[in-house]
Amino acid sequence: MPPADAAPLLASDLPYPLACRILHFTPHSRMKRHASPWAELNFAVSGIMEIGIGGMTYLSPPQYAIWIPPHVEHCCQNEGEVHYACIDIPAAACAGLPDKPCTLEISPVMRAILADFERRGISYPDTPEDRRMAQIVIDQARQARAYASYLPSATDPVLAPILSALQRRPGDKRGAAHWAATAGITERTLLRHCQQRLGMSFNEWRQRLRVVSALGMLDDGKPVQTVARALGYSTPSAFIAMFQRLTGESPDSARRRGPGGACAAMPRENRVVQASDATRGR
Repeated sequence: MPPADAAPLLASDLPYPLACRILHFTPHSRMKRHASPWAELNFAVSGIMEIGIGGMTYLSPPQYAIWIPPHVEHCCQNEGEVHYACIDIPAAACAGLPDKPCTLEISPVMRAILADFERRGISYPDTPEDRRMAQIVIDQARQARAYASYLPSATDPVLAPILSALQRRPGDKRGAAHWAATAGITERTLLRHCQQRLGMSFNEWRQRLRVVSALGMLDDGKPVQTVARALGYSTPSAFIAMFQRLTGESPDSARRRGPGGACAAMPRENRVVQASDATRGR
């Protein structure tokens, strides 16, 4: 349970074919800035991890991992409780993986293998069978869809005011046509800006914003029905379906983890995730 400003817990040997570290962070933990000679794939088993890289904060809720190439300085922090996995991958095995920090989708196959490693206490896969499983994890990471961050922002003068307005009111139900009109552009132009600058559609970005907002409210103990209404959903079932599709768990599961266990990143201006345009290249 690393305390605030703890020293990083690194693999003690060359992580071949990879090293799997399952860590538990208590609320208000900090990990000092550091760099590793190998790459790191970090993802939350529960809670939300925040990793600072080059002046940007990368957000990793369940089902999304933060990819950090070798020799890239980073630090970790979390306001709530976080249980997460850190996969160390040798630099020689990074061919085909992104050369810049980004967020990767985590496949069910990868999650199942790493859950099995955790259950059996496998830190360094050393049997032929476990090494084959480790190689599948690396292959799955190569195939994963990449984003600059889970909830990318943009400095684009067209998009920035719209994103800021939605972050202040994540339950606003007005559609892309309304927001395009406020910027004096067509809806098609707005949608094109979203794909080019955010790497995703306007609706997908809005749903991710609602997930982040929901996690903050659930963390505060608000009932699911209250959260659904606050985020503009006419029925709790519609909200629950969206939340489960994007996070892999129900809102009730997140809420039952209690204060500090559901989310560390609420949609406040000083907590907004900053990111450059979405990274899709390999």
